[in-house]
Amino acid sequence: MGSAEKSPATERSARVEELRRAERVRERRGRILAIGAAVVVVAGLVVGGVVLIDAQSNGGAAAASDPKDPKDSKDPKGGDAKDRGPKGSGHFVTGADGVRTWTGTLTRNHTTETVKYPMEPPVGGDHHPVWQNCDGEVYAQPIDSMNAVHALEHGAVWVTYNGQASKADVDALGAKVRRTPYTLMSPVGDQKDPVMLTAWGHQRTVQGASDPAVDAFLAKFVQGSQTPEPGAPCTGGLGQ
Repeated sequence: MGSAEKSPATERSARVEELRRAERVRERRGRILAIGAAVVVVAGLVVGGVVLIDAQSNGGAAAASDPKDPKDSKDPKGGDAKDRGPKGSGHFVTGADGVRTWTGTLTRNHTTETVKYPMEPPVGGDHHPVWQNCDGEVYAQPIDSMNAVHALEHGAVWVTYNGQASKADVDALGAKVRRTPYTLMSPVGDQKDPVMLTAWGHQRTVQGASDPAVDAFLAKFVQGSQTPEPGAPCTGGLGQ
């Protein structure tokens, strides 16, 4: 007789633990890379100082080089402007499972300029260079959508609610988020439905914390195939 199939709860716990282990490995790797980069920078400064002294001792030949071409400061494709996306005539298409998928192009430029998204909460587009921490983070106050979109790019699911959501649902959803890496939760006062779930390019309205669609959405989209940057960190960004 074969072994019994794992329950959804057991599989979910195993996946959560796997994500947490991967996050710890990435953090250690990041510290090692940071130390290595610092060593390279120091070495470069030393070498640069030696070269500069040598150039000065030879009549300042290095200082006579041509000035930098102004075009070098522009975008590699030419020009200074960047797309602020989503652009074009995109719209949502609703699947049989109730998940809405955005059909338009979702640009992924980093910008500190304000981005106007065509939906609320946004499902993607240009975003702030710093992501919102999403390691099971529950924010009591609204967060900047531009930071949240960066978290979506890393494969997070964003749980949002407005003033029509019941306290019981908010508390239960918060507890679920805290147990799930690559998720975050915050209020969004002007969203159209009481409780919504958002991943990169995808969104769904749910009836409340007990709606089976909540677990289904998390299982599919937490670090799901839609993720533009799978494995990117959900810590080390912006908190509240």
